[in-house]
Amino acid sequence: MTGSRGRWPKIDEERGVEDVTLLILEWLGEQSVNAMIRMDADRLADNAPAWTFAASGGSLAHGMRADGRTVRQCMSVALDRLRDAGLSVPF
Repeated sequence: MTGSRGRWPKIDEERGVEDVTLLILEWLGEQSVNAMIRMDADRLADNAPAWTFAASGGSLAHGMRADGRTVRQCMSVALDRLRDAGLSVPF
C-alpha cells in the first residue's frame, strides 16, 4: 500500500479477498505487473473453474495464472503464487 493516493480503505478481515481484488490489481499495476481477473461463462456452464487470474511483467520472471470456482478460491491461489514469486502483496 503506497498511501500516496489516499484511496486505500480499511479492510474488513471478515469479508474476504473478493472485497479487495480490485485494490490488488491496482497495486500490481503500480508495481509494473500486468494483471487481470475474468469469469468465463462457458466454463461456468460446464461446471469447470470459471474464474481466472493472470499476471505478467514487472518483477515476475514468468507469467502466472490461477483458476478457481469462486473469486475467493481463485484469488487465494493467485496471492499464494504471487507471494511465492517474491511479491509482498499487502492484502
